[in-house]
Amino acid sequence: MTHTDALHRFQLDRAGVRGAHVRLDAAWQALRTQGDYAGALGVLLGETLAASALFTSTIKFDGRLSVQLQDSGALKLLFAECTHEGHVRGIARWQGAPPTSPIKLEPNARLAITIENQVTQTRYQGIVPVESGDLSQAFEQYFARSEQLPTRILLAQSGDRCAGLLLQQVASSGGHGADHDEDGWNRAGHLLATLTRDEMLALSAEDVLLRLFHEEDVRMQAPQPLAFHCRCSRERVVDMLRSLGQAECAATLAEQGSVQVDCEFCNRRYVFDEADIDALFSGPQAATGTRH
Repeated sequence: MTHTDALHRFQLDRAGVRGAHVRLDAAWQALRTQGDYAGALGVLLGETLAASALFTSTIKFDGRLSVQLQDSGALKLLFAECTHEGHVRGIARWQGAPPTSPIKLEPNARLAITIENQVTQTRYQGIVPVESGDLSQAFEQYFARSEQLPTRILLAQSGDRCAGLLLQQVASSGGHGADHDEDGWNRAGHLLATLTRDEMLALSAEDVLLRLFHEEDVRMQAPQPLAFHCRCSRERVVDMLRSLGQAECAATLAEQGSVQVDCEFCNRRYVFDEADIDALFSGPQAATGTRH
């Protein structure tokens, strides 16, 4: 059965390799409507979104995992997030005219992967310098530096779909791959290299794994559905306005007639009139405002 908008975890037991496949159709299309993500910028954001979902396959947690790239020339912000529930969202910001050629990451950029566990209220962040202009290679270098895990990643985006495939060597008590076929990791990497980006975008997870690893005894887990979902809410906006203070909110109200807050991720607009602002700073209950 073909599953779109899903994360598939799998194991290649004989080779000592674990992996994940992700494909985003409706979720990616919903995100694209929130900004100008055509062309090269859309490719980069779509690949990063697929990567954020892939990376949740390697951990067990209740919370969210985000990927962020900073200080990469005209690319001012690249951010994607996936929660343990399979909710994804992302944003990209470019300075100047939208890029028309493939985007190469700047060598002074920093790649950060952040894991926030809502149960333990802990936050882990790994930051590494970008050493390659290619996004997949930058992520592979992150895992080599931060996690010391041999990792291969393939990412693709085109039109209304993005996809990704991740392989990691399974560690054992005797070292990487000690309990498995000694050539398993190299063999899996060579097989992955035969997959084109067009094939990854066109084929289902089942067909991709059959195409690559039909001799490797693939074990697939049940798919995890993925969907676009934004975490913004009236309550979060109220907290933000309170942190700004009554004087600043009053000044905005006097100048514009209302206080409006737009979510960059989903374009929801939250509008607070004079009564809302008065209640926000004088009443015991948070003002909820009006959402448009």
